[in-house]
Amino acid sequence: MEPRDLSDHTEYVAGQGIEEVARELGREPDELVKLASNENPHGPSPAAVEAIQDLAPAVHHYPKSAHTDLTAVLAEKWAVEPPQIWLSPGGDGALDYLARAMLEPGDAVLVPDPGFAYYEMSARFHHGRVNRYEIDGEDFSLTPDTVLDAYDGERIVYLTSPHNPTGSRFSVAAIREIADRTDEDTLLVVDEAYGEFATGTSARTLLGNRDDIAVLRTFSKAYGLAGLRLGYAIVPEAWASAYARVNTPFAASSIACHAGLAALEDDRHVDRTVETVEWARAYMRAEIDAPVHESHGNFVMVEVGDGTTVADELRERGIIIRDLTSFGLPEYVRITAGTESETKQAVSALNEVLTT
Repeated sequence: MEPRDLSDHTEYVAGQGIEEVARELGREPDELVKLASNENPHGPSPAAVEAIQDLAPAVHHYPKSAHTDLTAVLAEKWAVEPPQIWLSPGGDGALDYLARAMLEPGDAVLVPDPGFAYYEMSARFHHGRVNRYEIDGEDFSLTPDTVLDAYDGERIVYLTSPHNPTGSRFSVAAIREIADRTDEDTLLVVDEAYGEFATGTSARTLLGNRDDIAVLRTFSKAYGLAGLRLGYAIVPEAWASAYARVNTPFAASSIACHAGLAALEDDRHVDRTVETVEWARAYMRAEIDAPVHESHGNFVMVEVGDGTTVADELRERGIIIRDLTSFGLPEYVRITAGTESETKQAVSALNEVLTT
């Protein structure tokens, strides 16, 4: 007995956890600074922590009402109808639901290169074929031609805005142009996992008169709930009812939904997080002794020459960052925006490494 042929499937390579690195280095976790996984430097909202604690005795119940309540609040937030909110276990769960709803075996998708590996993984899980458009050039800019030069009638086109790991973004006008110039049966999936950290308008504004755009959002970043795995898609009303046929039953847990509801009400926590990220991005661009690309996410991408060596040297100094070799960018590293103390410590250590 063998599984089906998975030889053309990619593997998602996550950054190491702080406990894992601490064990390998023989140190305590609180001695290390982890700026590798684009997590919230302030942790979860205190209101979300309280909600988790309060709900713990009731986790023997299925989360039917929790789904309904969170869906209603998100629908009001985005000015859409509740069926247009597809709750999921993380943003990657929403990718799976959209692939189930849209892909026939053999359909092609178009993914960014470099980009989030799960776009490709999800498509292949659902027997799709994968094509790529390259994000390159001196500034890694994202324009309609970045995508359309490679477009060949694919069923789904994935747009990450802000883009991980470069930090670039598509303007809403660019997304509209791509939608206008692709086939009527092509769905644009706009991944806005880092949307809270970018100024400007969400692609959600394009859904009002279109049925070919879906927007992804997550509670993992600005809301600090990465460990709970909670995300959602905002989809056109015309086919929103497909959710009932493609979703995993009770996919988002009761605890995740209640924590999400609490986090949505804690504007102070989100504002503090965004302010910290804006400060950290500016500080790193000004103080790092290497080219730092402009970023609209909660991280920056730095050109260091040999990303693996630099990341390893920082790791020995207790600073965990992301080597971008797995993204096909071996000359770069990605550094998450940390607290003021963490960010200054990382910049000082990086500059030391760059001068040795």
